[in-house]
Amino acid sequence: MDTSTPNNNRREDGRLDPETLLNRYKLRDSDVGVPSPTSLDDVSDPTPGRGRLRVYLGASAGVGKTYAMLNEGRRRQERGTDVVIGYVETHKRQNTAEQIGDLEIVPRKKIDYRGVVLEEMDTDAVIARHPQVALVDELAHTNVSGSKYRKRYKDVQELLDAGIDVITTLNVQHLESLNDLVENITGIRVRETLPDSILDQADEVELVDIAPSALRQRMLHGNIYPPERIEPALKNFFREGNLTALREIALRLTANKAESQLQAYMTGHAITGAWATNERVLVGFDHRVQSRLIIRDAWRLAHGLHADLIAVSVELEGYTALQRQVLAFLKYGSGAKRYLEEAKQRLEEHALFAEDLGAEVVRFKSQDIATALAQASREQRITQLVIGQPTHTRLEEFFFGSVVNKLLRLHVNVDIHVVPLERAQERES
Repeated sequence: MDTSTPNNNRREDGRLDPETLLNRYKLRDSDVGVPSPTSLDDVSDPTPGRGRLRVYLGASAGVGKTYAMLNEGRRRQERGTDVVIGYVETHKRQNTAEQIGDLEIVPRKKIDYRGVVLEEMDTDAVIARHPQVALVDELAHTNVSGSKYRKRYKDVQELLDAGIDVITTLNVQHLESLNDLVENITGIRVRETLPDSILDQADEVELVDIAPSALRQRMLHGNIYPPERIEPALKNFFREGNLTALREIALRLTANKAESQLQAYMTGHAITGAWATNERVLVGFDHRVQSRLIIRDAWRLAHGLHADLIAVSVELEGYTALQRQVLAFLKYGSGAKRYLEEAKQRLEEHALFAEDLGAEVVRFKSQDIATALAQASREQRITQLVIGQPTHTRLEEFFFGSVVNKLLRLHVNVDIHVVPLERAQERES
């Protein structure tokens, strides 16, 4: 069988085009019987209801959000989706303007403001046209006085309520919660803001990212601002340090959105195990002196993995707690009460130590330590578990068993690290 591929199906580097591979080897969802997920691409969903909101998020102006939005609109139109432009602002950028192509533009509403005719999106006209998808630029925009709504995001909410999917653009500096932070970073107060809840409600958030140095080059080439604004912009808002900080904020926001969506998916599908999309380290600690060493080892592991660290202590209750107290009195006699008080004090000191290292401290009450650690691992989506080597006497082990062995039997689906007692004693001495 001839499996040769025409040259126009190959990339410049000689590799096959992804579409060609999907078609040749029948790897599409429809080929293997997987139903397509509900998304803006689903043009056949007959269920009426609220439209879906997709946000192209960027660190600053010029990263390519509007370009990406228009490009997405054209791709959807080519696939048969009814797409219109509710509002787009090209800022006279040629590359952006060319992306409009043959997309239908709903005429803007003209508003007379103090003798000057200004234009805003005609929300009623878009709803009357009722496309499947509307492209609406600059979500945080403040409408001119006399408009139906003061803020454009209110117009977008009305489109969504009418069952129209909306693709829009937003810069991180326009989020209300970040207003003071952005001002501290850039020295510039952003006046146009919107509530963070608008971004939280978005069905899809896609980051449009570019390296700060590349963005500054784009500025120098005149692809963002007109010539007279380039030099002042590079010396003020578009300094490399500012752009780097804003880029980090944008990356974190996008990551947080993805994490919340993953958590919602796992909850909705009753998935209780950990999906190792990122590492999370849990350390179990108690009143023993070597707990400080165990916490340090866990911190080094978490630091090396760039992972969150959760420190868990388990307060025994019920019959198991009573057994512990009886054994303490048998072992220490009249000094048992003092021993228990000192153990409680050391436990609090270790919790403070863990917090000082940046760990989130979680406290459990349970009749069994291993069960509590397994529960914490599942709830916190842990991938690495650090505990100390048991120091039980044979009598204690007879009554309580081995925490390590119990954890293994509970199948917690995490990597378990046991810190040797001898090493702990050597470091503490």
